[in-house]
Amino acid sequence: MSSRRSRQSSVPRITDDQIIDLVSKLRQLLPEISQRRSEKASASKVLQETCNYIRNLHREVDDLSERLSQLLATIDADSPEAAIIRSLIM
Repeated sequence: MSSRRSRQSSVPRITDDQIIDLVSKLRQLLPEISQRRSEKASASKVLQETCNYIRNLHREVDDLSERLSQLLATIDADSPEAAIIRSLIM
């Protein structure tokens, strides 16, 4: 138990003000919440929406990657179009 306590004491504690500041920054980054300025979202709602937003971004990246792979499979690898696509993803 003492090793656990010593590890915990060496970890800097985050203050309530820091949490409030971080939640406020997340709130500004989330399109769903930042568009509804009149409604004050709770910290738990902001964290929940952040998780949902990140999941959606991951899905979107996967979808775009799949579409790009399909596009690359349909064009000639030596074509100017393929070179442009390769330069964009590098």
